[in-house]
Amino acid sequence: MHSAQETKALQVITTVDTPEKAHEIARTLVEKRLAACAQVLGPIRSYYWWQGKLEEAEEWLLQLKTRTDLYARLEQALRAMHPYTVPEILAFPVVAGNPAYLEWLAQETRSPQG
Repeated sequence: MHSAQETKALQVITTVDTPEKAHEIARTLVEKRLAACAQVLGPIRSYYWWQGKLEEAEEWLLQLKTRTDLYARLEQALRAMHPYTVPEILAFPVVAGNPAYLEWLAQETRSPQG
Protein backbone atom coordinates (compact mmCIF):
# COMPACT_ATOMS: atom_id res chain seq x y z
CA MET A 1 0.00 0.00 0.00
CA HIS A 2 1.27 3.48 -0.85
CA SER A 3 1.33 6.17 1.83
CA ALA A 4 -0.21 9.62 1.21
CA GLN A 5 3.29 11.05 0.87
CA GLU A 6 4.07 8.50 -1.83
CA THR A 7 0.92 9.12 -3.86
CA LYS A 8 1.22 12.91 -3.65
CA ALA A 9 -2.51 13.01 -4.38
CA LEU A 10 -5.31 14.88 -2.63
CA GLN A 11 -9.06 14.95 -2.89
CA VAL A 12 -10.40 18.42 -2.12
CA ILE A 13 -14.06 19.16 -1.48
CA THR A 14 -16.14 22.32 -1.41
CA THR A 15 -19.82 23.23 -1.65
CA VAL A 16 -21.55 26.07 -3.49
CA ASP A 17 -25.10 27.36 -3.74
CA THR A 18 -25.86 26.94 -7.46
CA PRO A 19 -25.15 24.31 -10.11
CA GLU A 20 -23.92 27.06 -12.46
CA LYS A 21 -21.25 28.16 -9.96
CA ALA A 22 -20.27 24.54 -9.30
CA HIS A 23 -19.77 23.87 -13.02
CA GLU A 24 -17.88 27.15 -13.51
CA ILE A 25 -15.46 26.32 -10.69
CA ALA A 26 -15.03 22.72 -11.86
CA ARG A 27 -14.28 23.69 -15.46
CA THR A 28 -11.92 26.52 -14.49
CA LEU A 29 -9.81 24.46 -12.09
CA VAL A 30 -9.45 21.63 -14.61
CA GLU A 31 -8.66 24.08 -17.46
CA LYS A 32 -5.93 25.63 -15.29
CA ARG A 33 -4.63 22.10 -14.56
CA LEU A 34 -4.97 22.69 -10.83
CA ALA A 35 -7.21 19.61 -10.76
CA ALA A 36 -7.08 16.55 -13.00
CA CYS A 37 -10.77 15.89 -12.42
CA ALA A 38 -13.65 17.81 -10.89
CA GLN A 39 -16.93 16.12 -10.09
CA VAL A 40 -20.15 17.98 -9.34
CA LEU A 41 -22.71 16.20 -7.18
CA GLY A 42 -26.07 17.49 -6.18
CA PRO A 43 -28.24 18.91 -5.22
CA ILE A 44 -27.47 17.96 -1.64
CA ARG A 45 -29.11 19.23 1.53
CA SER A 46 -26.80 20.88 4.07
CA TYR A 47 -27.52 21.76 7.68
CA TYR A 48 -25.09 24.02 9.54
CA TRP A 49 -24.70 26.83 12.03
CA TRP A 50 -24.07 30.30 10.56
CA GLN A 51 -23.96 33.48 12.61
CA GLY A 52 -25.73 31.86 15.56
CA LYS A 53 -28.58 30.41 13.51
CA LEU A 54 -29.23 26.86 12.32
CA GLU A 55 -29.37 26.99 8.51
CA GLU A 56 -30.64 24.57 5.89
CA ALA A 57 -29.58 24.97 2.25
CA GLU A 58 -29.54 23.27 -1.10
CA GLU A 59 -25.94 23.00 -2.30
CA TRP A 60 -23.73 21.34 -4.89
CA LEU A 61 -20.65 19.40 -3.82
CA LEU A 62 -17.42 19.54 -5.81
CA GLN A 63 -14.83 16.78 -5.51
CA LEU A 64 -11.47 17.83 -6.92
CA LYS A 65 -8.55 15.49 -7.62
CA THR A 66 -5.16 17.19 -7.39
CA ARG A 67 -1.55 16.90 -6.20
CA THR A 68 -0.35 17.91 -2.75
CA ASP A 69 2.12 20.41 -4.23
CA LEU A 70 -0.72 22.20 -6.06
CA TYR A 71 -2.96 22.60 -3.02
CA ALA A 72 -1.98 26.20 -2.16
CA ARG A 73 -2.58 27.37 -5.74
CA LEU A 74 -5.85 25.43 -6.00
CA GLU A 75 -7.09 26.88 -2.70
CA GLN A 76 -6.17 30.42 -3.78
CA ALA A 77 -8.01 30.03 -7.12
CA LEU A 78 -11.00 28.42 -5.41
CA ARG A 79 -11.26 31.17 -2.79
CA ALA A 80 -11.11 33.84 -5.53
CA MET A 81 -14.06 32.25 -7.38
CA HIS A 82 -16.09 31.07 -4.38
CA PRO A 83 -19.37 32.85 -3.57
CA TYR A 84 -19.25 32.15 0.19
CA THR A 85 -17.70 34.38 2.87
CA VAL A 86 -16.25 31.31 4.62
CA PRO A 87 -16.11 28.51 2.06
CA GLU A 88 -15.71 24.89 3.03
CA ILE A 89 -12.41 23.81 1.50
CA LEU A 90 -11.18 20.51 2.91
CA ALA A 91 -8.32 18.38 1.59
CA PHE A 92 -7.97 14.66 2.20
CA PRO A 93 -4.78 12.72 1.47
CA VAL A 94 -5.09 9.80 -0.90
CA VAL A 95 -3.42 6.98 1.00
CA ALA A 96 -3.73 4.42 -1.79
CA GLY A 97 -5.17 4.09 -5.25
CA ASN A 98 -4.99 2.56 -8.68
CA PRO A 99 -1.38 3.28 -9.79
CA ALA A 100 -2.54 3.99 -13.37
CA TYR A 101 -5.13 6.51 -12.12
CA LEU A 102 -2.61 8.21 -9.84
CA GLU A 103 -0.16 8.51 -12.75
CA TRP A 104 -2.93 9.97 -14.94
CA LEU A 105 -3.77 12.47 -12.18
CA ALA A 106 -0.10 13.53 -11.96
CA GLN A 107 0.19 13.90 -15.75
CA GLU A 108 -3.01 15.91 -16.16
CA THR A 109 -2.06 18.43 -13.50
CA ARG A 110 1.17 19.35 -15.26
CA SER A 111 1.22 22.30 -17.60
CA PRO A 112 1.42 21.41 -21.32
CA GLN A 113 4.83 23.12 -21.44
CA GLY A 114 6.23 20.56 -19.00
